[in-house]
Amino acid sequence: MIRKHAPHARRVVFETGPLSTWFYHALTAEGIPAICIEARHAQKVLNETLNKTDANDADGLAQLAEAGFYKAVRVKAFDNMLTRTLVGARNQLLSISTQLGNQIRGLMKTFGLIIPKGTRRVFDGNVRKLLDGNDGLAKIILPLLEAWRDIR
Repeated sequence: MIRKHAPHARRVVFETGPLSTWFYHALTAEGIPAICIEARHAQKVLNETLNKTDANDADGLAQLAEAGFYKAVRVKAFDNMLTRTLVGARNQLLSISTQLGNQIRGLMKTFGLIIPKGTRRVFDGNVRKLLDGNDGLAKIILPLLEAWRDIR
């Protein structure tokens, strides 16, 4: 698409942001030289424009590129980003699991039901034993327990 609209472009310069990794790899895969610049550095220059629009920001970035007045940042390899995403997703799931477990403990404690200390393996059984005969509370806690078990 860039070759269609700017066939003589020598390089593409863009700011860091949520899509910058994907954008960089998509451009380089098409053989288009891409340079990702530090957004905070570019912002200092771009804030000098009187009328803030996307078009004016693009012109400002083009001027920075022509003058060579930019600070390029290294874009991580795609495989590294996959690994980072996997680790982040795993950490998020662990956090959710801990929050659900603590939520279950707290809700049951309100009704005087204290879940004994123990490993994750016995948590499910301990909760179910304490809920036995308490159908009202079980309707609230069991969906949380199922979610906790599914996330683990």
